[in-house]
Amino acid sequence: MPKPAARPRHGSASLTPITAELTPDVAGVVLALRRISFLLERALESSYRIKAFRGAAAALGALTDEELAARAQAGTLQELPGIGKGSEAIALAVLRGESPAYLDQLEERQAAPLAHDGAELAALQRGDLHSHSDWSDGGSPIDEMVMTAIELGREYQVLTDHSPRLTVANGLSPARLRRQLGVVEGINQIVPDDFRLLSGIEVDILDDGSLDQEPDLLEELDVVVASVHSKLKMESAAMTRRMVTAVSNPRTNVLGHCTGRLVTGGRGKRPQSSFDARAVFEACAEHDVAVEINSRPERQDPPDDLIQLALEIGCLFAIDTDAHAPGQLDFQQLGAERAWHLDVPAERVVTTWPRERLVEWAAQR
Repeated sequence: MPKPAARPRHGSASLTPITAELTPDVAGVVLALRRISFLLERALESSYRIKAFRGAAAALGALTDEELAARAQAGTLQELPGIGKGSEAIALAVLRGESPAYLDQLEERQAAPLAHDGAELAALQRGDLHSHSDWSDGGSPIDEMVMTAIELGREYQVLTDHSPRLTVANGLSPARLRRQLGVVEGINQIVPDDFRLLSGIEVDILDDGSLDQEPDLLEELDVVVASVHSKLKMESAAMTRRMVTAVSNPRTNVLGHCTGRLVTGGRGKRPQSSFDARAVFEACAEHDVAVEINSRPERQDPPDDLIQLALEIGCLFAIDTDAHAPGQLDFQQLGAERAWHLDVPAERVVTTWPRERLVEWAAQR
């Protein structure tokens, strides 16, 4: 999201009733709190702290300018649910026309570009085909994900919450997914004309290669990302059959994080699944399914050698964030950097395509 306008600093905010003149500015307070949350998410910091700042933004955003200023003057901001010392200090700084010290520190530490190379390819990205909201295991409401995608200059964002079998991630039953489609439609009635939230799902690839959602419901979606989340140590031949079957399904558009590996991060490390990558990627090329370059730093999936193999075979690619929070939508820089280093042509990356072409490609499956 954009950086809030710089404000002069005049010392730390007081937590007691104050007499200094305040400028009512709910929008400025909310912007500062959202920016803090964005930078923390981008750096994969503690989800507890992030939730606290986003909760404070929601609580203070519900006030009028006059209500906020009155509470600030009286020293009663912390009486509001979800407002602690930290968020109160940030609000008071903004109301005094100051730049919050904590935000300044984060800007200094975290605001630099995530990637050193591949800026040209990153700039060509028009959309992202893989993201999650708090309907499944994401950390923020759909509208917050949408606002951030718009602020990042996206033309489209695909909402791909999990499917029913992944109960640990609160996967969407058919009924819940149908309700979500109504929410997506409502959001698209109020967003700017140059942006669209596309409907989608990250559907589990079941043991036999079938997809974990009603076929007729999958046909209603703009984009379907199919991923393996279970039995990652399945024997190679069986895993190959499983993945080729899923890729051959006419409802599949993208093969998500194909090896399932984890290379770093709080969840520890996990080796990649064993399968015949040539057979799987040949199926992707045959059926016009994009191979996802997953931009999450703990995944970096597929590995470089498999991206090179998919490139040689003639596959399309989707540089996706797999974002579970708004700040993680900026991870696309990391995927673009990897693709750039491996000489993946921009025209083979479907996330560089205009929205109309992307939707038409996905519908042809």
